[in-house]
Amino acid sequence: AVLVIHEIFGLTDWEPTVVDKLAGEGYVAIVPDLLSSRFGSTPSDPDSGRKLTAQLAPDAVTADLDAAYAYVNGLPAVKKDDVGTIGFCWGGGQSFRYATTNPRLKAAVVCYGPPPDSAALAQVQATVLGVYGESDARIDQTLPTVSAQMKALKKSYTYDVYPGTGHGFMKPGRQGSDGDQPSKAWEKILAFYKTNLK
Repeated sequence: AVLVIHEIFGLTDWEPTVVDKLAGEGYVAIVPDLLSSRFGSTPSDPDSGRKLTAQLAPDAVTADLDAAYAYVNGLPAVKKDDVGTIGFCWGGGQSFRYATTNPRLKAAVVCYGPPPDSAALAQVQATVLGVYGESDARIDQTLPTVSAQMKALKKSYTYDVYPGTGHGFMKPGRQGSDGDQPSKAWEKILAFYKTNLK
């Protein structure tokens, strides 16, 4: 199973298409609206969603992801404890951060999300794959340090920077989303899951 973690704008019409894509590949996928437990459903206005997401406490997000994990992990169609995550933007950061809090998580995909606090990296048990846009300096500047820290901790972290793309390029309408890089990233992601979610 795969937990899909939405962008900073909350749950939009796009994230369910990611769930559908993963389901088409044979995974049970779920995308919780992480605003709902505190604020109700994500508002239709992206700016309003962003403002609400900024108010979410990490512990509350972890609790909601734990609930989603427990739900899918208990489904008959899911191989027990064979669960991964994928997150985008803010959700990419949450995907990486959640790997520091759930030692049972098997695989985490981080799509252009910030890394967790370096002190928490020692807690990661999952294999981590990073997907980053070339024109995303704020996020990309962290990659060499995070890679070195994960290597020193003997944790599995690999990443790719996709040329001609910017932050959010996996979603239509963003820099590089109309080229071949999103499909190349999906090839990498699905191969990663095939290896790590047996």
